[in-house]
Amino acid sequence: MKLAPSVLSADFARLLESCKKVEEAGCEYLHLDVMDGHFVPNITFGAPIIKSIRKEIDMIFDAHLMISDPDKFIPDLAKAGCDIITVHQETCIHLHRTIQNIKANNMKAGVVLNPATPVDTIKHILPDVDMVLLMSVNPGFGGQKFIPEVLNKVKELKRMIEEKNLEVLIEVDGGVNSSNIKSLVDSGADVLVAGSAIFGMDDINKAVQDLRNAALGR
Repeated sequence: MKLAPSVLSADFARLLESCKKVEEAGCEYLHLDVMDGHFVPNITFGAPIIKSIRKEIDMIFDAHLMISDPDKFIPDLAKAGCDIITVHQETCIHLHRTIQNIKANNMKAGVVLNPATPVDTIKHILPDVDMVLLMSVNPGFGGQKFIPEVLNKVKELKRMIEEKNLEVLIEVDGGVNSSNIKSLVDSGADVLVAGSAIFGMDDINKAVQDLRNAALGR
């Protein structure tokens, strides 16, 4: 199980300092929510901000694009230093083409599903991706409550991956905390995005350790 703190919940006035803290706490991924104010209501940040922190942070940069036309931003995000880009199935008219565009820019590629989107809608693209991100809240805002039905989606997706004998990571984003993280890991999740459960705590090292312990049932 890998942890991916969501920058959306960080202190933007001390962004680099906040990112350093989660790196020092041993988190493997840095989850970067890029929003355009169109596909989702909020606007967050883009390639220039990512590039500025990339110079100082040695984590896997996991960019989640909540934008209506992701293809035109992919080259700039690659230059900014992203390692993985995930795009929403709901916003990509030609999903296969977008996945190939990400890979052509030397990054790993993933697809994102909103809570109400069935996992079988991506069965034909599954062999082409490195990761599937299942949203366990509706995209666009931090601090929402976890949608329990996503646990069944994780299990269903895990079965699909195993039946096809694929090496595809399952990531879950939204409302992840110490009360549900074990259920997610037991269901088959590999990468857990946590925002307020990490950045919202006074002691980030303790928050990270508490999540790891909870995932192990301790």
